[in-house]
Amino acid sequence: MRTPIDRSAWRMLVGYVKPQRRTVLFGGALVLLGGLAAAAQPLAAKALVDRLGSSDGITGLLALLVGLALAGAAISVVGDYLLERAGESVVLVARKRLARRLISLRVPAVQRAEPGDLLSRFTGDTTLLREVCTHAFVALVTGTVTTIVMVVMMGFMDLALLGITLAVLLIVGLLAAAGMPMIEKASHAAQSAVGETGARLERVLGAFRTVKAAGAETREIAAIERGAEDAWRAGVRSARWESLVHGANTLAVQASFLAVLGIGGARVATGAMSLSSLVAFLLFLFYLHEPIGQLLHAGSRLQIGLAAIRRLSEIETLPAERTGPAGAEPDTAGRREEGLTFSDVRFRYGPDRPEVLCGVSVDIPAVGMTAFVGPSGAGKSTLFGLVERFHEPDSGRILLDGRDLADWDLASLRADIGYVEQDAPLLSGTLRDNLVYGRPDATEEEIRDAVARTRLDTLVDRLPDGLDTAVGHRGNFLSGGERQRVALARALIRRPRLLLLDEITSQLDAANEMAIRDVVTTVAKTMTVIVVAHRLSTVTQADRIVVLDNGIVRATGTHDELLANDLLYADFAATQLLTGERDD
Repeated sequence: MRTPIDRSAWRMLVGYVKPQRRTVLFGGALVLLGGLAAAAQPLAAKALVDRLGSSDGITGLLALLVGLALAGAAISVVGDYLLERAGESVVLVARKRLARRLISLRVPAVQRAEPGDLLSRFTGDTTLLREVCTHAFVALVTGTVTTIVMVVMMGFMDLALLGITLAVLLIVGLLAAAGMPMIEKASHAAQSAVGETGARLERVLGAFRTVKAAGAETREIAAIERGAEDAWRAGVRSARWESLVHGANTLAVQASFLAVLGIGGARVATGAMSLSSLVAFLLFLFYLHEPIGQLLHAGSRLQIGLAAIRRLSEIETLPAERTGPAGAEPDTAGRREEGLTFSDVRFRYGPDRPEVLCGVSVDIPAVGMTAFVGPSGAGKSTLFGLVERFHEPDSGRILLDGRDLADWDLASLRADIGYVEQDAPLLSGTLRDNLVYGRPDATEEEIRDAVARTRLDTLVDRLPDGLDTAVGHRGNFLSGGERQRVALARALIRRPRLLLLDEITSQLDAANEMAIRDVVTTVAKTMTVIVVAHRLSTVTQADRIVVLDNGIVRATGTHDELLANDLLYADFAATQLLTGERDD
């Protein structure tokens, strides 16, 4: 059953071809000329046979045949090159478009997807467009035109033999019509299976140590092999239908050749047609195999291309972030720093998920450190995600300097924020690349200052290439504490207006924790610093502490005030103190 997605897939397919239409048209015209040159050869052969019994010379006709063959081949070579070049350009445009779309997606959309499957769409599915968007379209046109021209010429020679040929071609057409949808279905299943297998492998590589430590290699290998087998089975189904369609074409041409040879020979014997006409007709029939094969191949490639387009179009339907403001551009030049305000903010991660924030209201001053504490799942990190606009609140408002975050230009908003995530992820590349990732134009002095303030100088001194040393995939050449300090240095180099710190001391030793705490305390004198922390030593330094519990603000105040007035915070502090005493 066809759906509206089919029409949109066709429109998307045509849209990829459109920018290359001139090259495709010119290349296709050359390929068509090459095909017509081949179509003219049987006529020259007929004339040659007619002259064999006369005194006229045949040198000119032989030269014409050779010239037609060479010209057709040369023209086709140039046309094929142009089509291949256009195909590569289509893939380039598709990958650029998909990359822009993928990176602009909203965070929840990427979190629900499998990175390996997204990568498969970027690499494998876009590659399929190369042949589909150029050769397949051109082959449909050139194959159709060449077939029609040859059939018309065959009709002028002998209508009876043409009727036999068309009857056989009709059978081929019916078989192709039955097989094409099956090719598309199998191709889509194969591409989906490859994507799922890639996602499974990416999951394993992303948690390689965990897989090894759990002794789960055998299970993971078995799961990946099952996915590969699913892709193999779907690919075999597609190949089976393609082989049947193309095999039917070959069989049809051979059957029609034998039928024409037998019936045509009888007609020659009775004088109903000349021998030269039979030879030319047989040559037309022989050459007809190629354009019909082009049509069938183009049809199967288009079905595979439609399957790829469907997977690419699924990315287009995922929600993307707005690149501009919802309202007027904020006047940053005359902006007053009024701090951050949460006003009755409610949020859940999905319509079927429980509410994470249940009407949070709190005012955070423009200068100073505010700490959020509370049990796991209380909604502390969720608040950071809302400030960065990775998510949007279901209701309520979040104001920065008196303006709703929804009215900010997203790039301008994030340029004002330094965000240190809890797991402090790094990117493949050098240490320097990671430090300046948020601000590539940072000076060497600014880099060195941030390195010294976060106590990374000793790390830099012992690395073989200093700041230009590679940190490995996700920074796996560094320890957890080193990654946290790199992430903090990266945020400081950004020179933010608002600094969000999510458990930045969780993997630090006592000496480094104290140094980082001093850095945070210093920068809090000039900007808004918000900290999510479980360590009491971090919390006590805050100018203000907000206690979250079950998505609501339970209490606010200083450390001493909360010890005296809030039982949850007092229990938290007592547990931390007891733990510290045991450690000592």
